[in-house]
Amino acid sequence: MDSVDNNVGYEEATFSLSKALVIHAPHDLRLDPASLPSPGPDEVRVDMAWGGICGSDLHYFAHGGVGASVLHAPMVLGHEVSGTIGAMGRDVKGFAVGEAVAIHPARPCGYCPECARGQRNLCRNMQFLGSAARDPHTDGGFRRAMIVRATQLHHLPPGLDLRRACLAEPLSVALHAIARAGDVRGRDVMVQGAGPIGLLLVAGLAHHGAGRIVATDLEDFPLQRAGRLGADAWHNTRHVAVEEEFDIVFEATGVPAALPTAIARTRRGGILVQVGMFPPGDVAVPIAQIISRELDFRGTFRFDMEFDAALALLAERPEIADILVTQQFPLRDFATAFAVAPDRRQATKVLLSLRDQETA
Repeated sequence: MDSVDNNVGYEEATFSLSKALVIHAPHDLRLDPASLPSPGPDEVRVDMAWGGICGSDLHYFAHGGVGASVLHAPMVLGHEVSGTIGAMGRDVKGFAVGEAVAIHPARPCGYCPECARGQRNLCRNMQFLGSAARDPHTDGGFRRAMIVRATQLHHLPPGLDLRRACLAEPLSVALHAIARAGDVRGRDVMVQGAGPIGLLLVAGLAHHGAGRIVATDLEDFPLQRAGRLGADAWHNTRHVAVEEEFDIVFEATGVPAALPTAIARTRRGGILVQVGMFPPGDVAVPIAQIISRELDFRGTFRFDMEFDAALALLAERPEIADILVTQQFPLRDFATAFAVAPDRRQATKVLLSLRDQETA
């Protein structure tokens, strides 16, 4: 990749070429050349280091979409990313070339009703890295280098490395979901689904002082990690039925057939937080049980200000990242990475090293 003068201004912008992991259609993922302009006045060029493969990346690869976000054109994947600053626009303050940073993937508009209310994660005009929710799509961060606004950069706390820092995004999702539940201290909690977000919910709940944490899943491999992250008990519900009720239940599978179980396991007057994203369309719900049991059913979507808290927690408890990450591959081996990542019998979180310089 060509170097860029750190002092180049917007008016003098030049273009170089990078490499980016682009989804063209279901099962059509390519490492393509990508143009790389010089940063504008309020932008930076980030030389990418690490990226975590998210469930949404896997959905784009397998199905060409996530819920209502359907792929209409080639798009760079990836929103769990970190790197170092390679160049800065003339108006950028508070950062330095060579500094390690994590990238907040969301860019809310700042003026819609939701932004005005301080609910920026619900922005109706959101641009989110690696998302096909808008046309044109918003390219993501699985690439050698990218241009982002400086407002999306976050300093790393002392002791936190770039590899662990790329997990700030999914941990932020978990922390926002926990905030939606309210005060969890001393409460009995069940996390239904031990995928990456479910496991990070367990870690976040333990950090926030939940009383008893029970994790459930259909596979033993992630449940073993739930125990290492702070769960007091874990059950493979393929073999064992959980009968007790909990003060708070986090439904983290996103499987419609699992919702009645989550409702049944929430005590009367309890709180049910829906974390997993259901597919588009209608979902059958035993609404009478929600009414008669007077359950508080709460949605949760993405995150906002939790990003710095996630970075701080990863710095304080680096074992969260070390337990969650099961494999890592150089970017050139993306095909293998995307084959391994969905296999819940051997993988929880798979990382891509974005700095390997061999071409595919």
